[in-house]
Amino acid sequence: MQPSRLIYRPVSAVPKSMMETSEPAVENIGTFPAEIFVSQRALNDTLVDAMKRVASIEKVGIYGRVSTKDGRQDVENQLLALREYCGKQGWEIVEEYVDHETGGHSKRPHFQRMFVDARARKFDLVLFWSLDRFSREGVLETLNHLQRLTAASVGWRSFTEEYLDSTGIFRDAVIAILAAIAKQERIRRSERASAAIAKLKRLGKTDHLGRPRLVIDREIARQLHQEGWSVRKIAGELRVSAMTVQRIVTA
Repeated sequence: MQPSRLIYRPVSAVPKSMMETSEPAVENIGTFPAEIFVSQRALNDTLVDAMKRVASIEKVGIYGRVSTKDGRQDVENQLLALREYCGKQGWEIVEEYVDHETGGHSKRPHFQRMFVDARARKFDLVLFWSLDRFSREGVLETLNHLQRLTAASVGWRSFTEEYLDSTGIFRDAVIAILAAIAKQERIRRSERASAAIAKLKRLGKTDHLGRPRLVIDREIARQLHQEGWSVRKIAGELRVSAMTVQRIVTA
């Protein structure tokens, strides 16, 4: 059977900034190949699966975010477009999650509440304006967030980036590409950490490397044990592990 040609046009071209650095930001993740070759049967199966996933969507949670609280940015522009889109799809919006702070961390109150509701299956899909509105923590962390939704059997979709859609035909390709980028990000972080440690060792500044040593009064541990305290209770009192206490009292 001859392979079929599936043409996919990305929303935008690869930014020049991405071509000049080995560390792309989440919002600059590259677009996908314009031509993908698959067999006709595989293509049909993929399309059918995607149609089933879309057909199963009834309830949606919307996530919106702006970086500042001073009024210079308005999240309402995002929400209006997302509400209109859901209306056209016939989806019920069960909740809107809106944060007014940086996306550089995940300790956003409504962002965290969204995951609690996802685990409770209050909606079938999370719709956000763009990936950088969803998170700007880096590829690895962002991928983890998306996988948390997937693990809760909740889909996700970017309104402005049509290829970022867990219900679409490019779902597996998107995850594979994000995972590959996240793996490289982990490697770069490890290399940077190793280089920093090696530099400190060369300079002889190793006092603050690793965990600080915990000083344990062994005599107090033994005395408490002789008084009838349990190993677990002693461990809690001295703020050490039960295994550490066990080694002390049996030495």
